[in-house]
Amino acid sequence: MRKMRKRTFAELVMENKKQLLKDQEALDKIEERLEARMMIEKAE
Repeated sequence: MRKMRKRTFAELVMENKKQLLKDQEALDKIEERLEARMMIEKAE
């Protein structure tokens, strides 16, 4: 049996980024959160 190779943190980040870029719903949620955060920062 082959030993499983551990992924580096950078590899996990890149994999997550690729998955998010394919998922339009997740992108929309992220965009909404960023817009809300920007509105809060402007109000302060």
